[in-house]
Amino acid sequence: MIPIEIPPNTVMLRGHGWDSNVYLVKDEDEALIIDTGTGVYWHKYMDVWLNENYLNGIERITIFNTHEHFDHVGGNPAFRRYFEERGIKVYFAAHRYTAQALESGDDYVILSFYYGRSYTPHEVHLKLGDGDTLRVGKLRLTLIHTPGHTRGSACLYEPEEKLLFTGDTIFNGTVGRTDLPTGNLEMLKKSIERLGRLDVYLGLPGHGGIIKNWKENFEYVKHLLEEQE
Repeated sequence: MIPIEIPPNTVMLRGHGWDSNVYLVKDEDEALIIDTGTGVYWHKYMDVWLNENYLNGIERITIFNTHEHFDHVGGNPAFRRYFEERGIKVYFAAHRYTAQALESGDDYVILSFYYGRSYTPHEVHLKLGDGDTLRVGKLRLTLIHTPGHTRGSACLYEPEEKLLFTGDTIFNGTVGRTDLPTGNLEMLKKSIERLGRLDVYLGLPGHGGIIKNWKENFEYVKHLLEEQE
């Protein structure tokens, strides 16, 4: 597994197996982890971070889940356990709808059974809404609520480097499916339109490769959605 460095603060690890991509954003003594995969391969991501010294000096970690699906949240307990055993404070953050599902263990939405595993509910410390800010050191990331793939789907936008962490809302060449519980095609269309108004240098999706040609990709995806009308 080769880390993809996105200077000056971000490292992307492509998801292994069914896992989502996993991102590490670091500034000063704080880090933000965006999504954790299913938990099957959590140690692989940790090994890369440790071998490359990405975790040096970290005292506080926030784990943000872009939405409720198990392939993005299943690794939460293992990540928390690993860091807390080493004296690092761990906080969970998500849009409040995702937080509701994670705290209640709503497997109708989380879908852990689809992966042949079980989900253990846990507290989400930061229940965020549209426009709220997530702090990592000096960095400020803005949550953009983008329902459609799920009710709680959200993106994080870092305006200084113009990075957009898109979860499963938009990918390189396609969009998130809407046929799973709480999915909604019309809401997804509105969410995609909203993202199209942002100034984005790189899109960092929940699966697949980096979206390097943001404007072209947006127009292509918008056309795909129009064909579904």
